[in-house]
Amino acid sequence: METEKGKLVAQQEGLVKKTRIMVGIDESDESFHGLQWTLDNLFGCITATAAPEQPEANDEAGSRLITLSLVHVQQAFHLHYVPAGPGGTAFYIPSSVEESVKKAQQQIAKALLSRASDMCKDKMNIEVETLVFEGDPKEKICRAAQEMHVDLLVIGSRNLGKFKRAFLGSVSDYCAQHANCPVLIVKSPKEASK
Repeated sequence: METEKGKLVAQQEGLVKKTRIMVGIDESDESFHGLQWTLDNLFGCITATAAPEQPEANDEAGSRLITLSLVHVQQAFHLHYVPAGPGGTAFYIPSSVEESVKKAQQQIAKALLSRASDMCKDKMNIEVETLVFEGDPKEKICRAAQEMHVDLLVIGSRNLGKFKRAFLGSVSDYCAQHANCPVLIVKSPKEASK
């Protein structure tokens, strides 16, 4: 049986493992439901009201035992040419359009992750980090989970259905099959009630 003093000594000696949980965030309500479910069910006992007697030193990142990584993956924008006119005349999209699209993507990512971070504000002992990647969400999330040694990956289910899932692919299905850590797929309330 470990005493409070034993826990403190173990923590000071670096023997307490820091847990890293990654939550995939996109513009869907389902991803935010997945984050809220994670906060309510995995961090429910670690709220601002649960430990008012803890010292202010817990506000330092080094004393936090849980890192919550909020990850958003945006599709890469590729300049393409558009065939226009007879004889294969090509119209190239100007680079100013690429800059405009990338700027809009950055603003959207910032707004999404800001909203997600705000949801985590009242939780103590949780260090929140936000990450943005560019590419295929399925592959980038699995690669990030592996490289960051994530203990749990949380993905919201969008309930695409059999045909959409077959043609578009499902991020949650892919991650469940390819991630090297446990994956928690959170169904939306509509989907769970069926």
